[in-house]
Amino acid sequence: MNHLSAIYDSIPFSAIFQVAILYLVIYAILKGARGSRFGQALSGIGILAALLIAFSYLFHFDVLTRIVQVLLMYIAVSTVVIFQPEIRRILMTVGAFGYFDKPKHKADGAATPEYIVETLMALSKERMGALVAFERGISLRSYERTGVTTDAIFTRELVRSIFTPPLPLHDGGMVMRDGRISSAHCIFPVSNNPDLIEHGMRHRAAVGLSEETDALVAVVSEESGAISIAHNGKISRYEGEGIEGPLLRWISNAMPQDSREAGMFGLMKLPLKNLLAKLSKGGTR
Repeated sequence: MNHLSAIYDSIPFSAIFQVAILYLVIYAILKGARGSRFGQALSGIGILAALLIAFSYLFHFDVLTRIVQVLLMYIAVSTVVIFQPEIRRILMTVGAFGYFDKPKHKADGAATPEYIVETLMALSKERMGALVAFERGISLRSYERTGVTTDAIFTRELVRSIFTPPLPLHDGGMVMRDGRISSAHCIFPVSNNPDLIEHGMRHRAAVGLSEETDALVAVVSEESGAISIAHNGKISRYEGEGIEGPLLRWISNAMPQDSREAGMFGLMKLPLKNLLAKLSKGGTR
């Protein structure tokens, strides 16, 4: 016990602080890369490098150690080149403080998630194609400049009129910010993912925007009426009965919080509220 205490006392505080900083940086990178091709490649490279380094140090293979170190340098450079879009999205997320769940206040006239889901399902029944992006931590203003600024209240009639062909705004995407229609007729980046070869341009644009930003993008197919959700470079398709629940969960996570629960005190209030609810349920048993 005294031996362990001596080892603990010999570790300087600065070393612990540096390890904590390194842990936070690695955690932020892994969380931002989670679910992406870059995240999978990073995990594979990390596991392979750790095994090779441990093997070479364990058996004192100096030549192998030097080769691995040189290879890791070249792999790091090539990874930055190959996965440049994913890395840019991670850096944009860090710059937007996305890891701290930056709260948003509901703007005047903000639509509720239930009303937005009802509107999407109404478009689905009418087989009316639509492309709606919900801004989250990363700003979509650069994509808004490619379209027409509206700053309008979200209504079913307005959304239907926007996506009705051959009206001028039907071709392109619509951007939602703080529960309002910020812009329409916007051009989104198209994904080059080969797995989307059977999807239309709306779906490829939805996935492309989700690869570049942390936005949640909803797509209504005019061929089948199916509703798809693109997020973090992946797309999920919903059609038939029982799709209202999953869609509501997606849209609710992308919508701004109530102003009463925003800010630092709001962030503290939510966990306390959930804890008190659990304690009250436990006390009644």
